[in-house]
Amino acid sequence: MSDFWIYFTIGLKHMWNILVYNDVLFLLAVTVPYEFKSWKRILILVSLFTAGHTLALMLSVFNVITIKVTIVAFIIPILILISALYNILSLGKSSKKDNITFIAIVTSLFGIIHGLGFANYFNGLLSVKPTDKLLPLFESSLGFVVSQIIVVILALLLAYVVQTLLKLSKRDWILIISAFVAGVVIPMIIRSEIWVK
Repeated sequence: MSDFWIYFTIGLKHMWNILVYNDVLFLLAVTVPYEFKSWKRILILVSLFTAGHTLALMLSVFNVITIKVTIVAFIIPILILISALYNILSLGKSSKKDNITFIAIVTSLFGIIHGLGFANYFNGLLSVKPTDKLLPLFESSLGFVVSQIIVVILALLLAYVVQTLLKLSKRDWILIISAFVAGVVIPMIIRSEIWVK
């Protein structure tokens, strides 16, 4: 049980690391268009994020695929920016035919890239053969899922409070959060080490 808790906590705390706030920004960008009643769509997106993350982490553990940290650090803010811009560009369009296909693809890609980035840290924790890393991998992924759910619930609660008590329209809330997220990640893209030759 203690080993489970160690790896579960690693996954749980990863989302709350103040230096790795890009996960929170991404979840904000992805969930801001939705409300509690859209829980099925949110569950699909969180599941895609987790599936991509876990699959990429597993492939990396078995040395099937690896990626440089600088590339991960460059692609992640781009995917966050795409999500935020998608929200802004989708404002005013009919939500009755709301299709999550595009954002589902972006979420899956984000999960994969994030998993490959997390693999650099995870593989450094365990110097054992790949098959011995599988159980800790799934335990940390479970912690990661729980942390995602916490972030999503907090984001939905904040949206509810702001829109209900402060009477801010859903459109304005989406615009404010998406613009905020874009404003945070654009400098990350500009300052990326990928530009340094």
